[in-house]
Amino acid sequence: MPDFTHELIHRPGLVAGVDEAGRGPLAGPVVAAAVILRADDCPDGLNDSKQLSAKKRAGLEVEIKARALCWGVGIATVAEIDEINILWATMLAMTRAVEALSHDCAHVLVDGNRCPQWRWASTAIVEGDAKCLSIAAASILAKEERDRMMIAAAADHPHYGWDTNKGYGSAKHLAALREHGPTPLHRRSFAPVAQLNLL
Repeated sequence: MPDFTHELIHRPGLVAGVDEAGRGPLAGPVVAAAVILRADDCPDGLNDSKQLSAKKRAGLEVEIKARALCWGVGIATVAEIDEINILWATMLAMTRAVEALSHDCAHVLVDGNRCPQWRWASTAIVEGDAKCLSIAAASILAKEERDRMMIAAAADHPHYGWDTNKGYGSAKHLAALREHGPTPLHRRSFAPVAQLNLL
């Protein structure tokens, strides 16, 4: 389970955790979140969002937003993903998430193996959402935010099953892509979508 070890290493000064949701889907934006937790008021049960049930994530999202010192969300659009590629769009979303914090931080802990090129001192932590409480909190906020966006988009584009697959390349999604073609929310730089345009 994640703990507060990494945050304590980089104190004094405020330490933020950052994670993203939506690098792999064929549709929708990539969403990042940044969270600065209070060491003395941390919600119980924080973990990598992928290890939590939808009900547990939803409850923790409310707790994180109520009890964290501050939190922020950053988004990179489908157009930005197609223009600069998913890696750099992810870095952009992370940067926007940290910029959205109401308090400046002295250090940022980033899930993964690299950090954005930004002004903050930072440390990349592989599988950080399973090791670091701040990153785990950010993973929950990012996933919940993106899931809501895709569920809302499903109402406008009902064929693709985004309310359940959240834009990932499920069998239903791929079949709908072949039958109905891509929407404006599809990432045309991703191979399964790009290949359709060649037919």
